Amino acid sequence: MDIYDAINSRRSVRRYSDKPIEQDKLDRIFEAVRQSPTWANMQCQRFVLVTDAEHRARLSEYSSSEALMSAIGYKSNPSRKALAEAPLVAVACANPKDSGVMHTQNYYLVDIGIVSQTMMLAARAEGLGTVFVGIYDEDAVKGLLGIPAEVRVVGLFPIGYPLEEFKPSGPPRKTVEEIIHLSKW
Repeated sequence: MDIYDAINSRRSVRRYSDKPIEQDKLDRIFEAVRQSPTWANMQCQRFVLVTDAEHRARLSEYSSSEALMSAIGYKSNPSRKALAEAPLVAVACANPKDSGVMHTQNYYLVDIGIVSQTMMLAARAEGLGTVFVGIYDEDAVKGLLGIPAEVRVVGLFPIGYPLEEFKPSGPPRKTVEEIIHLSKW
């Protein structure tokens, strides 16, 4: 699939079939992730790929506990089922010490943003869907997956074959003129 087709047809997928993901597709996706740019090429990104159904169900619970939802003012997490249904959840992690800080900006977050977008587009190019899940109990996720204390969990990404076809158009986007300022604001 052409990169522009992947960009223009990528959608947040929250319902998945139980069809397993072929290893060669995962290899291509994570080779693309490996090639992503990062702060000073320090490559702080690490992923835990969770395929175990019980662990995926626990991740689903950790993304939608009553206490967590109450703390952020949500009634429910729309991606909760996706974490349990998708055949794979990629848990994106980073060690802040393996990236930079400039003007109080923690670049490990930028690094994970870049590599995550690469992962999402590569998944789309392989006919797979995904969605960024940013609501979860980080300590519980770390405990379940044995993630070291100094490493941050930055996002959860269910990945799999969408239960429904990709829709040709997604939610409305701002026009180019609304997001671009020439020379100055």
